[in-house]
Amino acid sequence: MEYTLPEGRGALTHLQIAEDLQDIAPDVARYIVDFGYGEIYSRPGLTNQQRALVTIASLVTQGTERELELHVNTGLAAGLTHTEIVESVIHLIPYTGFPRVLNALYVVKQVFEQQHDETGGS
Repeated sequence: MEYTLPEGRGALTHLQIAEDLQDIAPDVARYIVDFGYGEIYSRPGLTNQQRALVTIASLVTQGTERELELHVNTGLAAGLTHTEIVESVIHLIPYTGFPRVLNALYVVKQVFEQQHDETGGS
């Protein structure tokens, strides 16, 4: 089954998640920022690129395509190349299996295409 990025919006962001869940879980945004970024992402020892690859790998193994979309974009913003992202996902085949990896590659492909469209081909 192919994952399809929602129509009519740009890349999923943490702010979009907060906005989407504001009516039922307004504290989620604070938890994401305070805990996720304030405590976990700010720890020493890993670069932002390394953190992005670890996160992408974890999301692929869990089969969480919506969050994977967000973190592929985060990885690109952190300076990961398309090749690094694709090869990291392919590397997971023996650990998580073909179905999850193929689903992830569809998400990655669509994020790359969306990025290409938004940047006018660069």
